Amino acid sequence: MINIKNYINLKYNPTKNDLIAEYYLEPNKISLPEAATNIAGESSIDSWSDLKTLSSRIVRQLRPNVFSINKKTKIIKIAYPQELFEQGNMPQILSSIAGNIFGIKLAKNLRLLDLSFPKKLASSFQGPYLGIQGIRNLTKVKNRFFIGTIIKPKLGLSPKQHADLAYKCWLNGLDVVKDDENLSSMQFNNFYERIKLTVQAKFKAEDKTGEKKLYMPNTTSESREMIKRAEYVKKQGNEFAMIDILTAGFSALQTLRESNLKLGIHAHRAMHAAFTKNPKHGISMRVIGEISRLIGVDTLHIGAFGKMTGTKNEILNTEIEIESDFIPAKADILEQDWHGKKPVLAVASGGLYPALLEKIYPKMGNNVLYQFGAGVHAHRHGTEAGARAVRQAAEAIMNHTPLKTHAKKHKELAVALHQWRG
Repeated sequence: MINIKNYINLKYNPTKNDLIAEYYLEPNKISLPEAATNIAGESSIDSWSDLKTLSSRIVRQLRPNVFSINKKTKIIKIAYPQELFEQGNMPQILSSIAGNIFGIKLAKNLRLLDLSFPKKLASSFQGPYLGIQGIRNLTKVKNRFFIGTIIKPKLGLSPKQHADLAYKCWLNGLDVVKDDENLSSMQFNNFYERIKLTVQAKFKAEDKTGEKKLYMPNTTSESREMIKRAEYVKKQGNEFAMIDILTAGFSALQTLRESNLKLGIHAHRAMHAAFTKNPKHGISMRVIGEISRLIGVDTLHIGAFGKMTGTKNEILNTEIEIESDFIPAKADILEQDWHGKKPVLAVASGGLYPALLEKIYPKMGNNVLYQFGAGVHAHRHGTEAGARAVRQAAEAIMNHTPLKTHAKKHKELAVALHQWRG
């Protein structure tokens, strides 16, 4: 058992060189302070029993400090010296502050709620390539939100069918088309053929509409194959690549970001609920968002109010004050001024349909890509009508017109509102 006095220092004031981790901690048959000091030691320099090899020099130079314990909320805060972490190595950082401690017997539940990175450590990661403003400059969409779709069904379409549907969506008013998270390279849909045909369809739609369109193809694979696929995406003249950041891993994300391909990165959060869904245990979506922005994604799924759980407040945590000099209190972690990293475009998706847009827009605002999968492709009159309905809904909202009023002169929207009631 680690001496309770070792790592608890409630008078400690974190320095600009500390990484600060905030945890929800439910102790298991011991006191909260006892559990907290064990978490601090296990995640840094110590172990379950007194180490004869743990010198006073190591403790003096590298000891973490539990500087806040709230017994009512069970929230603790630990400041770790940045020397404990390798610069530019997110797996090592997470292996420390989110590693073995999740299995420790002395904790009944443990959830990593928030992180604050020191400037030197944060600067060792590149951050987003485009960011929100870069995406707006690329698309020339200046004063409104973005609208897009995910090609459905997820699996089963041929490359040509996929490209044809993408073209219909772009032609009928959508800004963005993306692959689904489990579409990679199948016998029925080869990645390279799909990319070639869909990018050609994108160029054709741009010529027809006079609008810039975005395609986010899923390059997720073993890291060497992923880079090969991203290189092909770039060669075809596309500006974005998509990666499933959790199933591929943060190392793969960093490899893609640092590949010098100069591609925007769309981050899908598939598997996140394995970490985020239990409010008492795991890792918050806020932390995933912070890590993703640090490494360098340009767009990130945050959920919505449709079929998936999660809200913007859950992920961006705008209602929780962070007592830190390094992250402004009540700030949106995707958009705040943060270590010089460009802001990330939030992506709302998962069961969206036009009527919902009117409800969630006031809560989520313009710096969002609203994505409609079945909300486009399940429209009673087909994909083209579904795309038009979404564009009509977007136009109504930007003109401050109620959807029901706008629908009186726009039949596709009228059908959508009747088909899916918000």
